[in-house]
Amino acid sequence: MEERRPYSILVIDDDKSMRLSLVDLLEAAGWQVEAIARATLVAAKLDDNPPDVILSDIRMPGMTGLELLSSLDHASAPPLVLISAHGDIPMAVQAMRDGAYSFVEKPYEPRRLLSILTHAAEQNRMQQDNSRLKERLIRLSGLDRILLGQTAEIVSLRQDILDLAGTRATVLITGETGTGKELVAHALHDLGGDGQAPFLALNCAALSQDTFETEMFGIAGQSEGRLAKASGGTLFLDEICSCPAAVQAKLLRVLEDKQILPVGASSAIKAEFRVISATSEDVQDAVSAGRLRQDLLFRINTVVLGLPSLRHRRDDLMLLARHFLEHYAHVYELAVPKMSQDDMAALLAHDWPGNVRELRNVCERRVLAARRGGGSMARAIAADQQLDDVPGTLREAVAVFERELISKAIQAHEGRMDAAAEALGIGRRTLNEKIVKLGLDKGALL
Repeated sequence: MEERRPYSILVIDDDKSMRLSLVDLLEAAGWQVEAIARATLVAAKLDDNPPDVILSDIRMPGMTGLELLSSLDHASAPPLVLISAHGDIPMAVQAMRDGAYSFVEKPYEPRRLLSILTHAAEQNRMQQDNSRLKERLIRLSGLDRILLGQTAEIVSLRQDILDLAGTRATVLITGETGTGKELVAHALHDLGGDGQAPFLALNCAALSQDTFETEMFGIAGQSEGRLAKASGGTLFLDEICSCPAAVQAKLLRVLEDKQILPVGASSAIKAEFRVISATSEDVQDAVSAGRLRQDLLFRINTVVLGLPSLRHRRDDLMLLARHFLEHYAHVYELAVPKMSQDDMAALLAHDWPGNVRELRNVCERRVLAARRGGGSMARAIAADQQLDDVPGTLREAVAVFERELISKAIQAHEGRMDAAAEALGIGRRTLNEKIVKLGLDKGALL
């Protein structure tokens, strides 16, 4: 077992005999002690090697203990314990209100002073350990890369994810399309404990009430349902407001009872999930319109995380653009395109309706254009906008072609969506999105 390192303390007192007395007491108790005569020297000491706790006299020339207290950044500085022969109760109360950890009057009782200092050091160590752990988790999980940015909303969101990851609370993630809702869901799951636990993502808009029970609950003696396979992990309900009403009722029963009854089975099996949901819609509007059951909403919104749109975090725009340009330059083994004033102006002028996803695609197009020796951010952005100018007949022809191709793939693979997506050369999520966009009824195809 690793031996705990001794607590460290910075003692400040202009009275040499008192300073030496405190040093003797603390060193005898096993502390690492540094003693100085002036509070004006504290800032440099904190920059070099901050102690676990500071013990300071109040009445000193140059800077008093109370002035030292007001100069400290209480979010990062060690706890400050004040000691004085001239203190009174009102001074003690005010010092505590201003952020002092505790107040001790001279002559002090050695055991009481050591007890107060030990508690202060323990608390500070715990806070520092928690901070270091959270920073390590951010590095390990890539949260700072997944949720890149320094605006207050993004910094707060990263902190919320770390705070919630270790809980089993249901989380509802809201935000416009392209803001990264599934990335946040994965981060909550990945940081939540067992990295091998299953993560089941369901695009609720693509769920069919006719095949839901056989696909999700399974068939007794024949197949295990997807929900049973995911038990013990995370169930991610994407676009929950688009879930068919009949499916909502079946999902609600599973969430309430924590049981699954396979088709044809006489007894239910237990199913435990950490439920995370997401929607790009206003949930109250969906409830008012009858598209989302209110009792289901109450089951999934213990905690709500709102993801900011890109136009509401413009201070992060250049940081994100540089990140994506560097990423795709590495992918395509090209030099990173330089950002001109015109490029930056084009980025800032655009409204980014597709949010971070749109910016990522724009940056990829910019890198690909650089491969041909040209391109600009304005042209890369315009490529998206020009899609709206395509003649309707061409858009309709493309939709008909996609609808036919996807339908055949689903039929050929008997509804196995992973296999169909692989055959089409696209991701499972992309396939689900196309099914919804094209209005395909998977159940009717099988």
